[in-house]
Amino acid sequence: MSGLIANFPYNGVVTVNRVILKPEYSVDDLQERVAVLCENVKTYHSDSGFVGGFVALNSGQISNEGSTVGQAVESDMKGKEALIVTFWNTFEDHEKSHKSDTFQPLFKQVLELCENGNEEIAYDMLWSGKAYDPEQAKAAQEAKEQYAA
Repeated sequence: MSGLIANFPYNGVVTVNRVILKPEYSVDDLQERVAVLCENVKTYHSDSGFVGGFVALNSGQISNEGSTVGQAVESDMKGKEALIVTFWNTFEDHEKSHKSDTFQPLFKQVLELCENGNEEIAYDMLWSGKAYDPEQAKAAQEAKEQYAA
């Protein structure tokens, strides 16, 4: 199943930037600079490999049900750590976008906010999917009950 990001190829590339804000900057600063950078990527690279992306801010919540380490109730990185995740047809498309004259000045403005510098890691997509609608979920549950042993 696919469809998490529309038109994302089954063998696409996902890049992840982890940003930790310097104390003198706010989430608003991050949002503003990343919005300008993302608009640039959408404008100049939608026709050369960029498929989509998102930015997520650490909410501070830690899932004790989904974690195997400790029983913390709140992350120390709440409100100061963000992930910038982008989806590309190929890693080469991604690299070309970053060499763009329009991209580099905006990228440097985002880096000014970062306490941790920047390391952008590329991942090959193994699976993506979206939730079943209620009818599909019911059918899947019935099939599991009938055929799973």
